[in-house]
Amino acid sequence: MSIPLEHTRYALRAGATRLLIPGGALLLNPPRQDRLTGLAPAQRGVVESLGPGPSTARELSGGTPSSEVTALLDRLAADGWLTITVSDIERDYYTLRPFGVPPTAGTGLGVERSGGAAASSPQTAGDIGRTSGPEAAPSGPGVRASAAAPAAAPAVLSKFALMHRDSDGLVLEHPTSWCDIRLHDPRLAAVIAGANPAELGLPATISARFAADLRHAGFTLADPAAEESTFTTRSWSAPDLWFHRRSTLGPRTLTWDDFGPTRWAATEFPPLPARRPPYPAPPMALPVPDLAALRATDPPLAAVLEDRRSHRAFDDAAPLTLPQLAELLYRTSRTRSVETTPAGDELPSRPYPSGGSVHELELYPVVRHVTGLPPAMYHYDSHTHALHEVAPADSPAVRRLLTTATATLTAAAMPQLLLVLAARAGRAMWTYEQVAYANTLKHAGVLTQTLYLAATAMNLGAVAQAFTDTAAFATATGVDELEECPVGSMVIGSIGR
Repeated sequence: MSIPLEHTRYALRAGATRLLIPGGALLLNPPRQDRLTGLAPAQRGVVESLGPGPSTARELSGGTPSSEVTALLDRLAADGWLTITVSDIERDYYTLRPFGVPPTAGTGLGVERSGGAAASSPQTAGDIGRTSGPEAAPSGPGVRASAAAPAAAPAVLSKFALMHRDSDGLVLEHPTSWCDIRLHDPRLAAVIAGANPAELGLPATISARFAADLRHAGFTLADPAAEESTFTTRSWSAPDLWFHRRSTLGPRTLTWDDFGPTRWAATEFPPLPARRPPYPAPPMALPVPDLAALRATDPPLAAVLEDRRSHRAFDDAAPLTLPQLAELLYRTSRTRSVETTPAGDELPSRPYPSGGSVHELELYPVVRHVTGLPPAMYHYDSHTHALHEVAPADSPAVRRLLTTATATLTAAAMPQLLLVLAARAGRAMWTYEQVAYANTLKHAGVLTQTLYLAATAMNLGAVAQAFTDTAAFATATGVDELEECPVGSMVIGSIGR
C-alpha cells in the first residue's frame, strides 16, 4: 500500500516566489535562486500553479499527474522548494516546512541525512527508541519509493530536537535541520516519545513515511551513541546550541524580518521607562568623584589593560570603603543623560555601550564588609547616584547570595562586596526579537570589563563569576524573574597596599 498522491499537498516554501521565463522558470528565495530549464508543458503548468496555498498533484496538473509531473515534484521537494503536507483521505498528519537546503538535494526525502542512500528499509516512527517489525514503505513525490524490508536498527531522537507549541499548534524543530515539522495529528507527538503507532491507530504507511522524514531531516539518529561519541556534538548542550542558532543569522533566519531591533511590541505594549521604579527604602546619596582630577591622575589605558587581573583574595583588615564603592559605581554605571525620541522611547547614556541604548542592566551591591556602609543588599539608582536598601543582611536570600560567591574565592572566603548584575528583560525585549537575551549577555560582558578596568585603575581587586543564584535574587528582591533577573556577578574588594 502506498500513500495516494491525491492526499499529499504541495506549496512553495514560505518566502519563495516563482517567475516564468522563456524556456523555464526561476525560483527565488533570496539569497537563493534556482533556474528550471527544459520543462515539458505539463511541468510548466505545475510551476505556474504552485503558490503559497497547498494543492495536490492532481490539482496542480489539472488531472491525473503524469510521470513528468511526479518527477518535477520529486525534484522540487528534494531541493527544499516545497512545503509538503502528508495526508490521507481522512486527515492531515504533518507538514514539512523547509527553510534551508536538504543535505541530499536531488534524492528526495526519506534518505540518509549524510552520505546515505534512499531509505530502502524504512524506519517506522514507532522505532524511535525501541525495536519493531517491518512496515510498508512510503511513496509519492518527496519520498523515494522502495520495497518493504525488515526494519533497521531502532532510531533515537536527537538530543537537540525540540517540540513546542506556537500560535499554529505543535511544531518539531532541530537547530541544525533544514526544515521544521508541523504536527497536525497529536498522535505523532506520542510516537516521537516512543509510542507504538499501530496501537495508536496510525496507518503503517503514514508512520513509515514520518520515520523516513524524521531521519532525513536530522531529528532521529540510527546510532544512539552518535551525538555522544565525538567531542563536537557532545560538548554542545541543547540549550546552548538553540540559543546560538536562534540569536544569529543563518539558514533559519536570512532576513531582518522578525529578527533584531524590530520594535515588535510598539503597537501593543508601552515601553518600559529608562529608570527602574525605586525600591521603597529611602535613598542614600553617594559622594561624587572628581572626574577632572581622575582624568589627570588615572594610570594610562595601556597600563590598566596590562595590569588587569582577577583577584580571589582580599584584605579584610583594610576593607573596601563607601567612597571607593561610590566612585566605582559612578565611573562605570551612572546614567549620564536620557534622550527621549519623538516616538517616546527613553534612551539612556552610560559609560559602557548598550545595543539600541536600551541599558537594561541594574547593579545590586550586596555588602558584607564595606567601611561606612551597613551590611545589606542594595540597589544602585544610576539616575540619582544613590543606594536603596533592598533586603537586610540577615535575610536568608542575601546570605545565600554571599555564600554562593565564595566558590571562586581563596579558602572559600566571604566577599567584602558582591555586585549582582541584573537585567530588566523588558527593556531589551520590547525592541529586539530573537536576539534580546543574547544582547543582554553581551551588555553584561562589556559592563564586567568596564568594572574590571575601573577597579584596576583604583587599585581594587575584582573577580567576575560565571554564575548567579536566580532563586536567591528573586527572593531577596521580590521581583518576578521574567521582569528582572540576574545575568552576572562580580566580587569587589581591597587587595592591600
